[in-house]
Amino acid sequence: MENICDYKNCKKIAKHKAPIEKDNSKKFRWLCLDHIKEFNQRWDYFKGMSDHEIYSFLKSDMTWHKPTQSFNSPDNFFNILWKNTLNGGGNILNGEYGKKIKTKINFSNKDREAFKIIGLEVGTKWDTIQNQFKKLVKKYHPDMNAGDKKFEEKLKIVTLAYTQLKLAYKGK
Repeated sequence: MENICDYKNCKKIAKHKAPIEKDNSKKFRWLCLDHIKEFNQRWDYFKGMSDHEIYSFLKSDMTWHKPTQSFNSPDNFFNILWKNTLNGGGNILNGEYGKKIKTKINFSNKDREAFKIIGLEVGTKWDTIQNQFKKLVKKYHPDMNAGDKKFEEKLKIVTLAYTQLKLAYKGK
């Protein structure tokens, strides 16, 4: 069954969808090629909005209309998460290997905890750290786990640990 153009008295076959409302709803109408061209020339998503409303919409659109926070903010989720993760960290440098690494390169407690989170021994080569991080991102990414929030939280912790190691290796 073919659709007939929804424009005034047009009887042409309609093959093109045009939105009815600006709210990204699923509501649409069918238009023929001539009328979809006319519709597209006149379409203005921001019609009737003030400059301030347009600016606010575009700014919010940069973050997919979700609230954000400065990374420097003391109550930023990532800062709080990182501090909480590090507070419970135990000493993972056991045995002779740990003593050698500890004396060879001076890793901080944060660095040692980051190695533990990523699942590598302290002092592992940077290439190995990068490969491990890529594997963990694939493993814990929400898209690979049906959007499960527990995997999203684990991915955030792994990303913070990787960032910590990146900073640690940058100066060495």
